[in-house]
Amino acid sequence: MNKTQFTRLVGGIGLMASSMVFAQTTQAQDASGYSIKKVFHIASAGGWDYITVDPSSNRLYVSHGTQVNILDKATGDSLGVIPNTTGVHGIALGPNNGYTSNGRLNSVTVFDRKSGAVSAQITVSGQGPDAIFYDDYSKKVITCNGHSQDLSIIDPATNQVVATVPVGGKPETAVSDGAGKIYVNIEDKSQIVAVDAKTFKVLNTWSIAPGESPSGLAIDRSTMRLFAGCDNKILIVLDANSGKVVTTVPIGDGCDGVGFDPTTKRVYASCGEGVLTVIQESDAATFKVYANVPTKRGARTIAVDPSTSLIYLPTADYQATTPAGQKRPPMVPGSFQVLVVGQ
Repeated sequence: MNKTQFTRLVGGIGLMASSMVFAQTTQAQDASGYSIKKVFHIASAGGWDYITVDPSSNRLYVSHGTQVNILDKATGDSLGVIPNTTGVHGIALGPNNGYTSNGRLNSVTVFDRKSGAVSAQITVSGQGPDAIFYDDYSKKVITCNGHSQDLSIIDPATNQVVATVPVGGKPETAVSDGAGKIYVNIEDKSQIVAVDAKTFKVLNTWSIAPGESPSGLAIDRSTMRLFAGCDNKILIVLDANSGKVVTTVPIGDGCDGVGFDPTTKRVYASCGEGVLTVIQESDAATFKVYANVPTKRGARTIAVDPSTSLIYLPTADYQATTPAGQKRPPMVPGSFQVLVVGQ
């Protein structure tokens, strides 16, 4: 999670968007039909980061404080809790098990996808595990370790770390092309690193200028395009083969998550100012803003369900004033929620 970015947003600047963005938002939403369809409320305290939807089941996994809440993705009903995940950031789904990255514990919790029962705790090789995902090519679970600037590669068959990959900067998010390469956003250097999913060695380091401080990352495997949401209100479209910037697209402020729906060929950038930017991919070279959908302040991370094309955005309500000595207004107790956006 990009904490500097989020603090700036909720502390004041994020209370408003530019007049141009909101003009585009109103006009685009009228034409697009996107809106908030449902709100799932979770009455518990604590911060949050990533959210993960299971396209093959009815489950939605929501990181929150020291636990992961499991919700019915259609109704919002509670299906269970994965406890003792202090500082949890993300949730990855393997074939049978799920995995949480516990940033303050420097560990990964392993749980059964059907029952939610915890089966193991894995100590990662780095410090501050943040984003986590399952690579369907290498069959490994991978954590992005922000404090130690590396990746931990975990073998689910043994629950052991089998490799550590230094990436030369702070890894924020990673994705796989499903064919042997892993791509990692390097937040503090505005780069994307390509890693070999067989040898777990760095292959390339690419600048994404003019993009700054990338956070969210997604991929279209059919066109081999990477989508990096950046701090300077643009989304970088990168050729995953050559590392060349294909184009840039304007997005809202405070993006911390990017999703892609292969069915609609749409890219979604969740922006903490309270806007979901929807981008239509017409072909490998053509990307245009389809809509800027009003959401809520703080809705900065995202999960896209390709089975329904629904978008899930965690956020909360905030108090009107910022106490002296604090950088942002406090969260209203018990107001944590998940917005469900659709067309």
